[in-house]
Amino acid sequence: QVQLVESGGGLVQPGGSLRLSCVASGTIFSGYAMGWYRQAPGKQREFVAAIRTGGSAAYADFVKGRFTISRDNGKNTVYLQMNSLKPDDTAVYYCNRWVGTVDWGQGTQVTVSS
Repeated sequence: QVQLVESGGGLVQPGGSLRLSCVASGTIFSGYAMGWYRQAPGKQREFVAAIRTGGSAAYADFVKGRFTISRDNGKNTVYLQMNSLKPDDTAVYYCNRWVGTVDWGQGTQVTVSS
């Protein structure tokens, strides 16, 4: 049973923008802070951003000022607006709970390259 579905990735030039979406089942989403994570080739998965149920957010230092996380509680969806993308942002992006992660989805590939 698929519980986390990420989308919106793609190929973008440096300086470009993408908006990622993640639809989660209600049992995963409702009442939980949700986060975005990423994993680049040969590296461990790392935290990118998280948003609490009330809307307050936290960001990794390397995305502050460039990425914005948001959520639509009515749609069980969390978004990641990514601006000023850099080649180092190339990775597979995943969403999950911020605390108490569940089975990971397939993620969405983001490639930043000229």
